[in-house]
Amino acid sequence: MTQDTWITRFEGLSRLEPRIQDILLSRSTVIDVPAGTVLFGPGRAPQNLLLLLEGTVRVQQISDTGREVVLYRVTAGESCVLTTACLLAYEDYSAEGVAETDIRAAAIPRQVFDDLIAASKAFRNFVFSAYSKRITDLFHVVEEIAFGRMDIRLAQKLLERAEGDTVKATHQQLAAELGTAREVISRQLGEFQRRNWIAQARGAVEILDADGLANLAAS
Repeated sequence: MTQDTWITRFEGLSRLEPRIQDILLSRSTVIDVPAGTVLFGPGRAPQNLLLLLEGTVRVQQISDTGREVVLYRVTAGESCVLTTACLLAYEDYSAEGVAETDIRAAAIPRQVFDDLIAASKAFRNFVFSAYSKRITDLFHVVEEIAFGRMDIRLAQKLLERAEGDTVKATHQQLAAELGTAREVISRQLGEFQRRNWIAQARGAVEILDADGLANLAAS
């Protein structure tokens, strides 16, 4: 993918007036980042708005005690709502973003972001439309953590992450995904195993009865 074609990946940007598109393309860069790279973290100010072209970025909150909660993921064709919020408010990050896979992204520098927000209604609409959608998703995560039943959420997560009949994840990773403690996940997986829905191995969960999990997930 070349720099002069990435803009077409985003419907809102492809509707920008040609002059604004030229500014966006000439003053932005396409970057490649390997898996495992920490893209941003608490206390750091955003330097760019990243529009993801390939790969996945995991955004997570880490407490003082080291407990992780996965807030959301950014996938190809999306931008990071936290980065947008920090750029708009001139605030530092309060969470961490990690490249979960190798990624390719268009990096729009802070000054270009500010200039286009001020100059282009179409660019503002693109930014705020993406922002509002991701905020809604984030509120759903908060609601699930606060009020959702853990057995149902765990069943849903196992089915979502299954590759064939196997979920490659530790108890700690599942706990981070669901915003709870590892011990809670371990107890619930033990109950699923007692029901013969799953079998456990080191760093993996084998699904033995997908229908059982699906019935719980749908309840």
